[in-house]
Amino acid sequence: MLRAVIGPAEKWKEDYAIEGTAELSLHHLYRAMAWLGEVLPKNQQSGATPFVPRTTKDIIEEELFAQRRDLFSGLDLVFFDTTSLYFHGEGGESIGKRGHSKDHRPDLKQMVVGIVLDQKGNPVCSEIWPGNTADVKSLVPIVERLKTRFQIGAVCIVADRGMISAKTLTEVEKRKWNYILGVRMRSSTEAKQVVARAGRYAVVRPTSDDPKDPSPLKVKEVWVEGKRRYIVCVNEDQAAKDRHDREAVTAALRDALKRGDKSLVGNKGFRKFLCGGSKTFVVDDDKIQEEARYDGKWVLTTNTDLPVAEVALKYKQLWMVEDVFRSMKSLLDTRPIFHKCDETIRGHVFCSFLALLLRKELQDRLASKDGRLEWADVIRDLDNLVEMEIAIDGKGYVFRGPAKRSVGKVFQFCGVALPPMLRPSSASKVSGEDGRA
Repeated sequence: MLRAVIGPAEKWKEDYAIEGTAELSLHHLYRAMAWLGEVLPKNQQSGATPFVPRTTKDIIEEELFAQRRDLFSGLDLVFFDTTSLYFHGEGGESIGKRGHSKDHRPDLKQMVVGIVLDQKGNPVCSEIWPGNTADVKSLVPIVERLKTRFQIGAVCIVADRGMISAKTLTEVEKRKWNYILGVRMRSSTEAKQVVARAGRYAVVRPTSDDPKDPSPLKVKEVWVEGKRRYIVCVNEDQAAKDRHDREAVTAALRDALKRGDKSLVGNKGFRKFLCGGSKTFVVDDDKIQEEARYDGKWVLTTNTDLPVAEVALKYKQLWMVEDVFRSMKSLLDTRPIFHKCDETIRGHVFCSFLALLLRKELQDRLASKDGRLEWADVIRDLDNLVEMEIAIDGKGYVFRGPAKRSVGKVFQFCGVALPPMLRPSSASKVSGEDGRA
């Protein structure tokens, strides 16, 4: 089973012209990956969380951050979110546990993976916890760890509503950290009152018919007892969609009730709008009206003095983290995970983190030079760049294919020279094989 993860990487390198990889074997890849996840000596465990020790990959993350850092850079604003990744197998000695599965695989053991991004969207570090670690227990330890690892002072945490509880928020405020946090609108009595509070909205981004324009956004500020600051945000496009979806569900529900109600209770979409009558279930019109109050809305709480619009826009940047997780799970084929040792599990996830870091750097370079280049087109064009070893009059040569579409620009923007179209081969014999450059 272990070969199912690293085996493709070993075969992949054979199709690409990567200098220095010819002598690498499968066991080298395993050993390197395990090294990334090895636990550091006891005298280097300062800043370890209660859930996981410091490992080799932590040193690499810290060095990478130090290289990017200058007089004006820091982590005064960090975006943090988590997801779960499931295992086929036991999931190491201590990491694989059963918990709330965001992959909808409660039958399998899993781990919780956290990602921290800076305000420019650069991945800063990745964290792994046992699969039964609740999100609300990871926020305070991760920020404490950030402050120790990256020598930062003030920090503003931007996190989703699932990351906080009343206890967590108390701990955050006790430490005098700044925060911008999502609020669970439907489960918090105070949040419900905030949503219902009257007040005028300020337009941050107007509604537009151009699909390329940013989503519309309106905001209003609400203070509770003069000391707790909330921001209510509204996306009119999303509000229209929510309203349309609810009307479609309730219309289908009323029609289905005419044929009997027993089968409706198991349908979550229907069940939320039902209530028990004297003999049967009926549509709960009060619940429908209450749900309409939340159309297109989300609520934030913050202790910063940032302008209202800026708070909302900063929180929307948190969706960068969701894009990172989508990339980890699909584009980089992080799943499935078969490893039996904790260190190889950590190394496996960290390899995906490094790939994300490289991708972000390349995207930034391309965007700064030519914002029209699409990422999918760049990958396709680079993958079509090939070279072939040929023999002419008994001498070996390497012939490079043409650099089509975006390839020339990508090499130029990265400061890398394309190989000559024809160059002598370093091999004494020519096999006639070809590969991607």
